[in-house]
Amino acid sequence: MWIQAILIVAMLAVAFYLLRARESARHLAIRRGLVLLAVVAAVVVIILPGLLSLLAHAVGIGRGTDLLLYAFIVAALFYVVTDYKRSVQTNRANTQLARELTLVEARLADAIAALGEAPAVQKRASTARSTGAQRK
Repeated sequence: MWIQAILIVAMLAVAFYLLRARESARHLAIRRGLVLLAVVAAVVVIILPGLLSLLAHAVGIGRGTDLLLYAFIVAALFYVVTDYKRSVQTNRANTQLARELTLVEARLADAIAALGEAPAVQKRASTARSTGAQRK
């Protein structure tokens, strides 16, 4: 049946998208194109509901509602994968920002401590010199 091949290709496409390293402008354009295509298809099916049944019979499915269900499953899986990838990317960015913030705070604390110690060190040094001069 045609639909089995189409669904297998769709599942492989979702798996490939999941394994893809990172988001890019090309991925965003593809996603937007697919959303636009889905909206246009929904409007056409709403206007001509019999068309979905004809398309279902053409690919070897008994009813148009079954075809709609299969399309929904593929779309939902694609959404879940996209959302998962976005979540992983956000978590990585948050982790990197937290690390950088921690390092900056540590450097700032070291700099403040060094500035706070500098006058005290100078004061001790001048006290030691004056004490040493008085002993001579």
